Amino acid sequence: MHTNEINIRDPYVFAYEGIYYLYGTRSDTCWGKAEGFDCYMSPDMENWKGPVEIFRRPEDFFATESFWAPECYQYENSFYLLTTFGGTGIKKGIYLLRAERPEGPFSLYGKRLTPDGWACIDGTLYFSEERIYMVFSHSFEDSPEGDICMVELEPDLTGAKTEPVVLFSAREAAWARPVPFAEQEFGIKGDVYLTDGPCLFRMEDGKLYMTWSSWSEGSYAVGVAVSETGDIHGSWRQLPEPIWPQNGGHGMVFQSFSGERYFVLHYPNDLKKEHPCFQKLFMDNGRITLAKM
Repeated sequence: MHTNEINIRDPYVFAYEGIYYLYGTRSDTCWGKAEGFDCYMSPDMENWKGPVEIFRRPEDFFATESFWAPECYQYENSFYLLTTFGGTGIKKGIYLLRAERPEGPFSLYGKRLTPDGWACIDGTLYFSEERIYMVFSHSFEDSPEGDICMVELEPDLTGAKTEPVVLFSAREAAWARPVPFAEQEFGIKGDVYLTDGPCLFRMEDGKLYMTWSSWSEGSYAVGVAVSETGDIHGSWRQLPEPIWPQNGGHGMVFQSFSGERYFVLHYPNDLKKEHPCFQKLFMDNGRITLAKM
């Protein structure tokens, strides 16, 4: 199977023991009732096997919708899938699944990682000096300015150890624009900013960067923030121009087995046409730059 044949949103790559594992949101159930998650496997990021179903909703499972943005991590001899879940009468929140292998099967682990009364999506983990942080989007249903937030997790990942803090808001980025259809589609009046898909990484300049997605000039886009202190707590400064300006989003950065950095996002941002799009990511004269593979 070629990359263009894989119809997912929110792609995430976990490189492990010579295999690239690709996870994502099923496009055909993204906005309605959802059943589970899949993964695809490849030795070269071009030829893929799958899909392999890694999680299927049990009959009595609490969530029925918003099975979004799975990210896989290895931690203390287990594999964890960080996901968004939601449903009728349930505010979207972030949870963990656990398995013995990166291809599953996964089952629910621990507690909800975001506050019960918050609508939250798209968690990502950051490991620093024996501390584990989760960065996520406090969704516009609660936070119209589009907040990217952070909590520290318990060492065993069973729950949040601290209260959430705001790292920055979408309104701070010069390239971000209010969602023009917020009132029509979501019934929210006034300026509403979208944030999703945060991903943290360091470059050879030693600085800590974060890619994240929002609405820009007429479409979905990806921008970059940089921590002024080099620490996850920030402060965070928004780079003025998006690195992916149009019709694609929710990307993440990973390192290949040969040591090169790659950025993968879904493109185009058109339902049932999305597929993973791989770009090389590098520094060029002090700027984060993307180039085709």
